[in-house]
Amino acid sequence: MRISTFLLVLILLTSCSEKDKHPYTFYYWKTKLALDQEEKKALDKATAPYLYTRFFDINKVNGRFQPVAVITENKSFDTDKQIVPTVFITNQTFLNISKEEIQFLAENIHHLIEKKIKEYHLNAGQEIQIDCDWTAGTRDDYFSFLKQLKKISHKGVSCTLRLHQVKDKALMGIPPVEKVYLMCYSTSSPLENSDKNSILDVNILKSYLSKLEDYPIKKIEVALPIYSWGIVTNHLGKHKLINALSQNDLKNPNFKKVSDHEIEILKDGFYFGNYLNKGFMIKVEEITNDQLRDVITFLDKKIPEFTIIYYQLDAKFVINQNFKLISKFQGDF
Repeated sequence: MRISTFLLVLILLTSCSEKDKHPYTFYYWKTKLALDQEEKKALDKATAPYLYTRFFDINKVNGRFQPVAVITENKSFDTDKQIVPTVFITNQTFLNISKEEIQFLAENIHHLIEKKIKEYHLNAGQEIQIDCDWTAGTRDDYFSFLKQLKKISHKGVSCTLRLHQVKDKALMGIPPVEKVYLMCYSTSSPLENSDKNSILDVNILKSYLSKLEDYPIKKIEVALPIYSWGIVTNHLGKHKLINALSQNDLKNPNFKKVSDHEIEILKDGFYFGNYLNKGFMIKVEEITNDQLRDVITFLDKKIPEFTIIYYQLDAKFVINQNFKLISKFQGDF
């Protein structure tokens, strides 16, 4: 009887452990640090103790490195989460860069991060995340930069990892970090004429990550999309994006439904802050819970333990979402 009870308890503990193996949190990708009621509510419920916060972007303009859209803070910003400073760097920043410039770039990024942490009294830990879509031509200099930043900051440096960088790892190289964040979105360009969801096409993702279990870096966290947008196509076939559109936004007497996700504009006018002409098409791309569960189930067979970071923390995307339920989902693939 005691053995049976012990086995039952062991099974229950194992089951709970399995369900909780995907803690989750968010990326914060706005220029001003401020949380409204819905955003704070969603963040407070998040089961991981971090908030991955974009501090600024880096680009190279006329041969000079420039920080772009550096964060400012609203005094209402308050969270118990530990801030992980995240910096986006354009790939062109590393084109034709010298060793001295790599050193200069690492030093100045570190100093600006530290300045913002102190200025806004942020609870930042011992990690800096770098987001860069590096290529085969820039990989060596980018990897050298990551090493320099770690040496200068005395912190752990992690980086993002895109799908093509996994699939073509022999060409793209393996970054010199102990932890990467796999970006499970942007599976195609929204500016192409396609019937696929450019934010996340699960079949494309699976093909790119078919050998993910062989990736040399074993500590892999997962970034999943929760954002949406509308793709506007004009008479010439040119496209533009309108952020945060959903299917509900397409309910308008001046719109003609073409498919479940696409409408044609019947009357010139201002729509979603843009002047759009009759005949323009709008295609909405958004993410369903089924898509997210499908990705999680697939990844469970590749990298059994990972934290989920949803992109991004915004009231438009977090209202009425049960992220805890999605993140705990377990099932057969």
